[in-house]
Amino acid sequence: MIVQIVILAMIAAFLGLRLYSVLGRRPERDEEPMRRRIEQPDPSAQNPAGSNRTQQPIAPRAAEAGSLAGRSREQLVPEVNTFDNSAEAGVRAIIAADPRFDVAQFLAGSKAAYAMILEAFWRGDKEELTQLCDADVLEGFTSAINARVEAGETIDARVIRVEEARIVAASIEGKMARISVRFLADIASVTRDSEGRVIAGSLDDAIEARDLWTFSRDLTSRDPDWLLDETDEA
Repeated sequence: MIVQIVILAMIAAFLGLRLYSVLGRRPERDEEPMRRRIEQPDPSAQNPAGSNRTQQPIAPRAAEAGSLAGRSREQLVPEVNTFDNSAEAGVRAIIAADPRFDVAQFLAGSKAAYAMILEAFWRGDKEELTQLCDADVLEGFTSAINARVEAGETIDARVIRVEEARIVAASIEGKMARISVRFLADIASVTRDSEGRVIAGSLDDAIEARDLWTFSRDLTSRDPDWLLDETDEA
């Protein structure tokens, strides 16, 4: 009887440890819910006074501030396969200026922003573009949307997948941090005229898009968002 009790106690202890290992652990980065805009982690920060921008972050949640503080500079810099060698000095400079900056988080957010901005442009959503782009890029998108509307054309498009998002340049100019990301994506798109006739593209065949987008952020601002401030072909 005593032997059976000891065996049962050992089984209970083992099951308890297994249960704790599942329920008691913190979620891994990939398990965190996605937010709706490129955002640096600052849970205590709020919108500046008078700001009417809606907070819609798209980057994954960052680790707690305490765990970030305990990591060395080298640990904060990700593996080089996320950025070109020529961008490493700029990445390190941004981390030195803002230890909360996380490259993996930024890239996850930039991929989501890439799709969101394109989709907002395709449907002519100027309000959403205002929240994601700076004034110069917004002006370019707005002009293209207005020209499309004037011509009576519509676009039906979708991002099939973003195959790659890689940092190719990073720098700090004064208080502004700028990061250029090369995107490789498969996009299906069709353009129709005012009568619904297809004049370009096809939804049946996706084409490979190569874009070079640059995002910027004022590192002294409490606003955590990165905005698209330049677009080009990669």
